[in-house]
Amino acid sequence: MEFSTADYSIFVLLLVLSAAIGLFYALSGGRQRTVQEFLLANRSMSFLPVALSLLATFQSAVAILGVPAEIYRFGTEYWFLGCSYFLGLLIPAHVFIPVFYRLQITSTYEYLELRFNKTVRILGTVTFIFQMVIYMGVVLYAPALALNAVTGFDLWSAVLTIGLVCTLYTTLGGLKAVIWTDVFQTLVMFAGQLAVIVVGARRVGGMARVWHLAEQQGKISGIDLDPDPYVRHTFWTLAFGGVFMMLSLYGVNQAQVQRYLSSRSEKQAVLSCYAVFPCQQIVLCLSCLTGLVMFVYDREHPLVPSGTHITSDQLVLYFVMDVLRDLPGLPGLFVACLFSGSLSTISSAFNSLATVTMEDLVRPHCPGLSESRATLLSKLLAFGYGLLCLGMAYVSSMLGPVLQAAISIFGMVGGPLLGLFCLGMFFPCANPTGAVVGLLAGLAMAFWVGIGSLVASAGGAAPMANSTVPLPINVTTPAVLTTTLLTPTTPPPSPTGLQKFYRLSYMWYSAHNSTTVIAVGLLVSLLTGPTPPSAVDPRTIFPVLPRLLRCLPARYRQRLCCGVRFPTQDAPQPSPAAEKRVPNGLGAAPRDDTEERGYGPPAYTVQETAF
Repeated sequence: MEFSTADYSIFVLLLVLSAAIGLFYALSGGRQRTVQEFLLANRSMSFLPVALSLLATFQSAVAILGVPAEIYRFGTEYWFLGCSYFLGLLIPAHVFIPVFYRLQITSTYEYLELRFNKTVRILGTVTFIFQMVIYMGVVLYAPALALNAVTGFDLWSAVLTIGLVCTLYTTLGGLKAVIWTDVFQTLVMFAGQLAVIVVGARRVGGMARVWHLAEQQGKISGIDLDPDPYVRHTFWTLAFGGVFMMLSLYGVNQAQVQRYLSSRSEKQAVLSCYAVFPCQQIVLCLSCLTGLVMFVYDREHPLVPSGTHITSDQLVLYFVMDVLRDLPGLPGLFVACLFSGSLSTISSAFNSLATVTMEDLVRPHCPGLSESRATLLSKLLAFGYGLLCLGMAYVSSMLGPVLQAAISIFGMVGGPLLGLFCLGMFFPCANPTGAVVGLLAGLAMAFWVGIGSLVASAGGAAPMANSTVPLPINVTTPAVLTTTLLTPTTPPPSPTGLQKFYRLSYMWYSAHNSTTVIAVGLLVSLLTGPTPPSAVDPRTIFPVLPRLLRCLPARYRQRLCCGVRFPTQDAPQPSPAAEKRVPNGLGAAPRDDTEERGYGPPAYTVQETAF
């Protein structure tokens, strides 16, 4: 199907408006002259734009194509993932956000130095950079490749245009431009998906008929309470395994935490986490309904000739182009929707990578860097990562079958990083040696299980039931990119040994890998000597057990804190001396009002320890 002038016009309008938002914030307000304004939007954002930006950050184009394909193939079982959103957003709101926000940090990995030492901070930073650099090129190239295969839309024109426009507004407008373009692009994504659902349902007789026919064909799934972790999707797998996946994204990922920290107050940051919950449910519903409409439409109006092998992401595009073929402009709206997902994800990657590089790798080694030079360097880093993204897109084009493994890396790394932060935040006895060994063990376990599953899946005659790995908002990527549809397959033989282990449901990967980090980290910490209570900054600890067991006498709750003494008040502001110990380098520290509110300075000493 060829695009009309109206389709191209809508697509170009998306790019022009996105670039205009970046130029507006580059020329207004403080004109991005300070590091705090460029990287944290001057900590001035309200909860609603932050919430929509949180939603858009990992609502990638791969997700827009992947979830409907998942529903088309396997039914609505995936819809139960929405149950995980409750704890997956409630825990960040009341555990991670208070700790990060009160520390007044810029990079999430500054926390690791405050809690452990510089070695752990650098290791966490390098792991995150590796994760995002691999991912950002692929998330730009993969949807463009699918679009080119179905519509003839020029591949490299789309990649270059999207990459350069994204680099432009991220470099010029900073985080504030990224957040407001995310808001605009989220609305475009909603509009594109709604258009497909409304028009598609009308063509097959309405949504009631879609639901009825899908139910007859067994696509409306009930609650599967099978506790077997090797079953790909069950209620427990999605509702509870998905919690750990959500925590790795909305709890400790720099791209998301940076948005919390841009809020004008801690209350606004918490509200943004609450506000994103209904938005996530709406997005999940739209994607699932798109998959059901596509299933019914394909039964009545076959999208491809029988026996033709196509990938599931291409099937979604065939469906969209066929449904909207008589409505000029709407195919262009869906393409705008698709690339809005890419823009929002990539711009967040640029900004977060520039932040961690500046705060974790540059500032500690250049303490005398002036504010103007630091701001300029931050912009150059964002621009450099934009060019690197285009380079990674070109590398992705040459990966071939390795492409799915490259995308899978994102999901493999999220779990171990979550485990590292949980180890530091919930276990005061953990020491730097335990943190480093635990993270390395978690990464080794993640790559072993993840790559082993991919290799076992590729080596078999039939695809394994678990040929997927976790991605942002839990997209089944290899299914999206490589699974052949419309061709029935015979059930694979029952696996044993390592083959059985590799069949662990991808929804448990984050839980498995983060637990590995915590278990190994605690064991090594106990063997090498736990951290003395006097060396633990109480601001870096969330006393989860004492708070859960408030009914116990005070002396027992104190023992659960491993000797770390916490202020009686929940949220005292740090003293000036404590602020100087926070390595954020963002100019003047917030005004200290602890004495006005009756709080004394915290009684602790941050000790530098070498690994």
